[in-house]
Amino acid sequence: MDRRTDDDVLDAVGPRLRALRRDRGITLADLAATTGVSESTLSRLENGQRRPSLELLLPLARTYDVPLDDLVGAPRTGDPRIHLKPIRRFGMTFVPLSRRPGGVHAFKMIIPAPPEPLEPTPQTHEGFEWLYVLNGRLRLVIGDRDLTLPPGEAAEFDTSLPHWLGSADGGAVELLILFGLQGVRAHVRSRG
Repeated sequence: MDRRTDDDVLDAVGPRLRALRRDRGITLADLAATTGVSESTLSRLENGQRRPSLELLLPLARTYDVPLDDLVGAPRTGDPRIHLKPIRRFGMTFVPLSRRPGGVHAFKMIIPAPPEPLEPTPQTHEGFEWLYVLNGRLRLVIGDRDLTLPPGEAAEFDTSLPHWLGSADGGAVELLILFGLQGVRAHVRSRG
């Protein structure tokens, strides 16, 4: 059980905001221009000289693209588990793995074994997609390219291009998918 007081939670917001801003390489001036909150107010907020309010935190959460609870570090209440509700579309199952509003969304996708081979029916929509094959062999059709991806392979593409995903060999396929708005791409960075 979390025994922090409201004052403890509020006192930790300033240092958390400063660390987040510095980690992102943003200056106070840039943050002020983006959020519409004055530079002096942001500085006092980060130094603990001003108490955070919803009016100040909402534009910061939006700018940093983080949930307000994460920004504040509020204690968890109730059941911390995420109860995933699968979505069925186009004969496939999508299990949401993230709940963040906006930004990139993560899904586990299951393509069942079809009773007979399927003809690709490419679709288009706004966004950008990154996928990783967990199990099975994926047939990925993008424009005029027809690819087969075994487990462990990944692909990323602009979803405004006609594309289709299905089984390459008649078996079930499991994928991890990151889907973002147009122009948002997934990048893997290694440290070394």
